[in-house]
Amino acid sequence: QVQLVESGGGLVQTGGSLSLSCAASGGTFSRYAMGWFRQALGKEREFVAAISWVPGYTHYVDSVKGRFTISRDNAKNTVYLQMNSLKPEDAAVYFCAASNTWLHTSPSGYNYWGQGTQVTVSS
Repeated sequence: QVQLVESGGGLVQTGGSLSLSCAASGGTFSRYAMGWFRQALGKEREFVAAISWVPGYTHYVDSVKGRFTISRDNAKNTVYLQMNSLKPEDAAVYFCAASNTWLHTSPSGYNYWGQGTQVTVSS
């Protein structure tokens, strides 16, 4: 059983930055593709970013390209999401997810999920 724990959420003003972390345990982290999703109140869970278990393969939803950066440190069993130039529409609960197959952009492609961390963006 892989466990994922997100941290780093909080309240920021429009244009501010946050860095989210997801710590993994109970599995071989280096062999998992990792993704970030978000879900706002009344909305479906939305793909944000993903990174493969090998270097050089990342993918982002168009709305965050140029503002968000996903990265991973396999030695620390941790994946990160650096979020810059935050907008009110970025406000959501952000979830970390792990896939033991390959990179997916759909929630159904991931096997394990964290509990989520709240990101609030004030105007």
